[in-house]
Amino acid sequence: MGETGYCVKCKDKKAMKDEQKVTMKNGRPAMKGKCPECGTGMYKIMGKK
Repeated sequence: MGETGYCVKCKDKKAMKDEQKVTMKNGRPAMKGKCPECGTGMYKIMGKK
């Protein structure tokens, strides 16, 4: 648990569980994970670096 993301179900920022680094279709990096409380999918777009 490192990156924080926004859970739309809980309406709060939380540390993601089972996060993995992915690349979006436009080439930008992102982190994909799950909410530790409700299990909803969470997504965080990272910087351009």
